[in-house]
Parts: sequence; C-alpha cells; structure tokens
Amino acid sequence: MNGYSYRLYPDATGRERARGTMRYTREELMDMTTFQLRNICYKERLVEGLGPRTEREELIRIILKFLGADDVLWIDQSLEGGFERIQKAISRHMTAPMSSDGGISVPARLILYEGLKVDKLDQYVVTAPGGLTESNVLLVNESMELCGIFNLVKDESISGTFYLTAGSGSTWKRSGNRQYSLLFFRKRDSEYLYQTYYSSRPLPPVHIQYTQIPLADLDIRELEPTDAVLAIDFGTSNTTAGAYLHNGYIQAPSSQDLLNGRVRMDAINYVAFPDPTYKDTDWIEVLPTAIGVAECSDPANIRYEFGYEALRSMRRGGYSSRASVFRSMKRWVNNYNKMEEIVDVHGNAAMVSRMDLLRAYMNYIIRTAEHQFKCKFRHVHFTSPVKMKAQFLQMFGEMLPDYRIEQTYALDEGMAVLYNTLADGMERGAFMEGQTYHALVIDCGGGTTDLSSCAFTIEDGHMAYKLDIHTTYENGDTNFGGHNITYRIMQFMKIIFADYYSGRRQVTDIDSLIEAPGADVFRQVDEEGVKSVYQKLEQRYEEAEHIIPTAFARRENRSRDEYLRVRGNFYFLWEIAEEMKQQFFRKTGILRNRFHSEMEDDGDSDLQITTMERWFLSVERSGELKDEYEFPDVVFNIKEITQLIKADIYEVVRKFLDDFYRQGRMSQYSIIKLTGQSCRIDVFREALKEFVPGRSIEFRQKPAEGRVPDLKLACLRGAIRYLSARKTGSVQADITHDAAVIPYTVSAYTHNGREKMLISSLDRSDGIPGSISRPFETAEVELYLSGSDGQLRQKFVYANRPDAYKEVLYEDIRDQYGDKIPQDDTDSIVNGETKFFVFPDDRHWGFHVLPVARRNERLYLGPQKLLPFETDLSELDFFDGMK
Repeated sequence: MNGYSYRLYPDATGRERARGTMRYTREELMDMTTFQLRNICYKERLVEGLGPRTEREELIRIILKFLGADDVLWIDQSLEGGFERIQKAISRHMTAPMSSDGGISVPARLILYEGLKVDKLDQYVVTAPGGLTESNVLLVNESMELCGIFNLVKDESISGTFYLTAGSGSTWKRSGNRQYSLLFFRKRDSEYLYQTYYSSRPLPPVHIQYTQIPLADLDIRELEPTDAVLAIDFGTSNTTAGAYLHNGYIQAPSSQDLLNGRVRMDAINYVAFPDPTYKDTDWIEVLPTAIGVAECSDPANIRYEFGYEALRSMRRGGYSSRASVFRSMKRWVNNYNKMEEIVDVHGNAAMVSRMDLLRAYMNYIIRTAEHQFKCKFRHVHFTSPVKMKAQFLQMFGEMLPDYRIEQTYALDEGMAVLYNTLADGMERGAFMEGQTYHALVIDCGGGTTDLSSCAFTIEDGHMAYKLDIHTTYENGDTNFGGHNITYRIMQFMKIIFADYYSGRRQVTDIDSLIEAPGADVFRQVDEEGVKSVYQKLEQRYEEAEHIIPTAFARRENRSRDEYLRVRGNFYFLWEIAEEMKQQFFRKTGILRNRFHSEMEDDGDSDLQITTMERWFLSVERSGELKDEYEFPDVVFNIKEITQLIKADIYEVVRKFLDDFYRQGRMSQYSIIKLTGQSCRIDVFREALKEFVPGRSIEFRQKPAEGRVPDLKLACLRGAIRYLSARKTGSVQADITHDAAVIPYTVSAYTHNGREKMLISSLDRSDGIPGSISRPFETAEVELYLSGSDGQLRQKFVYANRPDAYKEVLYEDIRDQYGDKIPQDDTDSIVNGETKFFVFPDDRHWGFHVLPVARRNERLYLGPQKLLPFETDLSELDFFDGMK
C-alpha cells in the first residue's frame, strides 16, 4: 500500500524496548493513580503487584524494587546561604583534582546572562568516553572561588554526550581572575554537594574527588534591551511567537547562538518551546494554550506549568489528578477579572484572577523568547480576532503594563494572514499596479471560525509600496473550530471501543453511523440540516456512555474513584483523538491508524508509529468501572475519518458562503485564503469548490515540515512582516475597517408578548438602531441574543435606574451619538415613556443599550451599557464534563 499508516504504542521513548527496561522515579510514581500503578505491574509482569487488594504504597515499593530509576540530586533551585556553603566545602574538602581528565571535552566558550536559564538549546555540550554521570558541575576560577553552579544532563539521543543547564535564578559571580574551570564529580560527591547546598546543618567531613577542566573563555553579561518587536499569536488551542531580528537588534549578540544557527540575522525567528512529552525533550515553534498549577501552598508564590508541561502532568496523573489545568483561555477576554479557584496536586487551594493566569502564561512566552534571542523585549504585538480587537488590546495592555503593547498598527488575525499573502505576491510581482483585488479569508481556529473579506490595491510608489486595504468582518461561528473535529473523532473512537470491550469484536462501520453516502452528505445537509447527518452517531454515542463513561460532571455525586476514572476516560480519549487528527491531516500520505500493545514489524510500507506511555481506559462491567489493560484490535482509516467530519465542515462553509453564492458575489474574489491548522483538511477545499464559480481558484499549501503546519504560522509571519515593513519604510499601508456584518439577532418582547427585532442577523453594524418602549418606572428590560441559526445564545437583563437619568436636549444626544439616535425617534416619545435604543458596536463586538425618556415634556438620557455578543459562556466548551 502506498502512503503511511498510523499506530500508537505504549512506550514514550519511541523505540522498541524489552520488558523491564523502563525505569521509574519515586516522584513519577507518586503522581500516578493506583490504576496506573497496577497497569505498570500488569505490563511488566510484576506478580507481587497484581493482587486485587495491594495498597498504593506497596505498589510503589514493588515497582521501585524492580524498575526503580536512580534519582539525580540537582542544585536547581536557589536557596539563601547555599552558594556560600558550597564555597566552604570547596575550601575544606577539595584539595587537589584527579590526575586524569577522564577524556572529558567541554565547550571552548561559555556566554552566561544574568537572570536567564541555560538549557539544551544553548548547546553547551560535554562529551566523555565513559564514567561521567548526571551530576552537579561547579564553575570556579584559578583561586577555586565559586562562580556558578551547573547541572550536567544526559543527552538521551547520543551516547556519552551531556549538556550543561542552569535555572533562571542561578547566581553567576564575576571575579578578577579570568582563568575559569569546570569541576566534575562522581555521583556520591555530587550528592554531598547537594546536601551541603540545601542543608543548614554541618555535614561530616569527606574527601571530595573531582576532575578539573579549564575553559578557554567565559563571558557573563547583562541582558540588553532591544527595539525589536515580539509578535505573539494567542490562539484558543495553541500559541506562537517570533520576531524579525535585524542586524544590530542588540549591540553584542551571542556568538554562540549565531554559530549554532539559533539566531538568524535579518530574518524572522520563531520562538521554540520545550516539549518534554518524550524522554528526549523536543523543541517546537508552537505552545499549547494551557496552564497548570504545580504548587500553590503559598498564594503569594504560586508555581505554574505551561503548555506541554501542563499537559504532561495531566497525562502522568492519569488525567485524574486534582491539580487545576486551564485550557481555551482565549475565551476569557470579556471576563478576564473573574476569580478562579486553583488546586495543586497536594490539594492546596488558592484564589487567583484569570488576569493573573493569563499574565503568567504570557510572561512565560516572553521569558522564553528573551532566553532564545538573548535580549530584553519592551515592545509586544498581539494579533487578535478582528471582531474583538479592542477588547483584546485593552486586556493585554492591563495585563502587561511594563511592556508597550502595539495599538496604532496592531493587525487582527485575518489581516495578518492576508498581509502575508500580499507580501508574497509583491515579492513575486504577482499584482498589477492600481488594480483592485478582492479576497476572502477563512480562519478556522481551535474554538471559532471567522470569515473576513478584503479589497486592496497596490501601487509601487517612488519611495515605498502603497497599500490601500478595506477589510470587513463578514461572518463567524463561535461554536466551530478544530476542537469540534477532535470531538467528532473522539465520539467515533468511543463507539468503536465500546463495541470492542462489550464483546462485539466486529468493528462498527462508519456507514452505519453516517448513513448518507460520501457524495450525498452535502445534499443532505442542504435539505435536512447537519443534525440529521449525525443523528445515529449521537444516539450510539449516548449508548456508549454506559460502557465507557466520559461525562464526568454527571458523576459529581458519585464516589471520588468513579468520578476520577470517568474524567480520566474523557481526557485520555480526547488526547488520542487530537493526536490522531494531527497525524492524519498533517501529512497527506497517512491512511490508517491502529492501536497495539507490542512493537512489531508487519512489513507494511505505510507504517507511521506514534508511541504512548500507558493505556488509561476504565470500562463499566456489571455496574462497576474496571481497569482495562487490553489494547483494542481496531484499525481506523482516513476515509472514515473524512466521512465523519464532512458534514460539520460543509455546514460552516455553507453558512458563510451560501449568500455570497446566491448573490453572485463569489466571482469577484480572486483570492480565497484558508488559515488555521484545521484548514489543512481536504474537506475544506472540497466544500469550498461547491461555491466557487467555474473558473478555478488554487488552494496552495506548503508541504508539512516538522510538527508545525505552515498555516499555523501564517498569521504570526504576516504580523512580523508587516511590522518590519512599516519600520523600514518599505510599505505605506492605509487599512480601513468597514462596518462589520453582525451574525446575531437581538430581540425583546412587547407587553403583549410580541417579539420585536432590535438588531437583525447579517445586518451591517452601521445600520439603523432598534428600540423597545417601556414605562418610565420599569426596573428591568430583558433582551435576547440569538445566533444566525435562530438558537438562543444569551439572555441579558438591563437594570434600569430612573434616578440616574439626566435632563438633555436632542442636540446633546446628536452631538454624542450622531445619527445613531434619529430625532424623529425621540420626538415620538410620550410623557412617562422610556425608549430603549439598541445599536451594535463592531469595534467592541457587542451592542449598546441607551434609554431615552420623556417626563413633563422634557427629554432625559439614562446610563448607556455595552453588552457583548460573545461571552465565555457563548462558546461551546468541550471540557465542561458533559461530553
């Protein structure tokens, strides 16, 4: 078979291993559930741990007895007085180095920065033929004065290779003597130094053996500020960051980073984040939008985990840890001051604001960028959804007061994607000067999908390119994004696994769940609606809940063990569904996926292996949830997954483009730009072709390279290119945001129960306002927000305060609100009447309620209130425990 298949294996190292070669530390085991500990005993055939009543501590003891890993005692957290105690130990217990250097090779030069960590990406590599172990390494001068402490970490991918690391709080001491050396130790001597550093009590004297290797050069520097702009694309699922680093962005860039290719001058540099999912940490240019709580016993000093580390902690805890993990934080923009209770793995609790959580996440991104590029950023640019640009910029400005947040030239996400396309076209000379081009941008993010249109002209001026751009928000769906696709795959997997574990070894065919043939799915959506396509799937999914339960919020009144098992089922299935989605749609050649418990070579040329650590499912048998160790013998293929998500994707494309098609407007668009990771799926392009007129439009995508799709970086790259072009003066851009299309309806009910439309769906935001009348003494006015599909999204209550009204003339209202409130509408107000005017505000993506009353033939104006079109409750939350 041509192409690839996709398998998951229960081994996080990604390499074939014999039973018994995995090693576990006590810290790792303490984070695991009893179910996971028993799972290890089952897989590793540790008979002592297979008894049904074996206690948790006994399971840990058994695993450590046979599969225990050696703990490395690293000095990685600063402690007052520890540096001085190590200096005394050097003076008292280290008299002379060993005569042989042991074949140890060290870097020629080290460049260290105050306040910055040292990690694998700095590539300070140490090699030795043998005998060297992970340990603490001391930096000293010729007089044996302590100047710093490193950790020596083994490189799992290369035998005999290590690298130097140090925490961001490490002390680097400059000295008058510049003859520096590194001191290496045996394991027991390194542990003695660890005890010395962290213990205030004197330790018994010992003779410490060490190997001294001189350095050719050492440079300790302060971090330089830079005028380069750090651009951040804050996404619902993932976040990216990067900057254009011009030659001279700082006075003294790190020669090490330039030689290693970590920093590229006069080019876009993307921030790489550590992914410790596997034992050999990988670095990737995208960070999951997730933050976990590692330690909150001291509310003034809370320790968080970010991105991959937060997700790894969830996985290590069997998805049933009590520690808080927050995802989809982008949805908080309209309520970012709300307080949240957080809990760590030990049960400690604290209250923090969402702002604090977001600030910690953003500071982590900025610190990682500063570490990679060895500079201090002061200027940050955030891309944001076009419809909520003002709210996001306000939030980021309050969140990061120490940074200058770009406001004047900030690009929204759609505009950034489009500019990236324009910059490519200008470089190729693809656009005719003075001609008006029209483009559509469809952005399918993790939680939402948005449609924007744009008309632009390009002129090659005598000193710069002149861009005249008019952009309009056309439509959006806050309840469709990449998460929806993951959820559909998870539903299908749960049904298949439930059939397998219930004894029906035959695999449920996709055609029994999605009954419409592939070619007829679009027609069925047109004629009967998208819900009709998934009716049987939803029914079977509910039935599967009785075998593999995942709706953990429905089990809050059950036992703790049952609740945690069900919660673990959901997050485990979600993760493997997300992984399978990425593998299927990141590379076009992946055709099949299979879950299997043992490494095997079946000779297929289409084999794609994705490894796993453990199998986490709990299955309901005879009214009780039981551990399930058996990997299901099930094969998934790309055709059935495509059939599964086809209707959902067509529905959102149809919703966006059907009116364009019926009005004959599609022919005017010469560019249709798809962006967001989910748009790599061929079904998007297949669905778009239903609405594209006879002349073809090309959908070009770069082939997948590495783990970050090109489409995910298009928004960030466009923002960086725009900021750089403006800075160098190569582009003069005039961007006009035209009135947005409002995909919502706002209504109220009259006193006799008649519904009155105040804002109609798909009206422009500069339209005539609606109004509803009430008696002057009315205390509350109820307003109803519905989507373009007619479904109620939110009920708002405007609290009327007649005592807060102020007497005005119509001229005062006109001066403040212009044509929003026509004089004819105020002249018609009678004594004792309050007319509540409702009009949209696309800049703040909401609508205003403005009461105008008449008493004793005088006009009165009440308090104006802005109500959001989208709150964090208006978006579909897949992690609410009801799925």
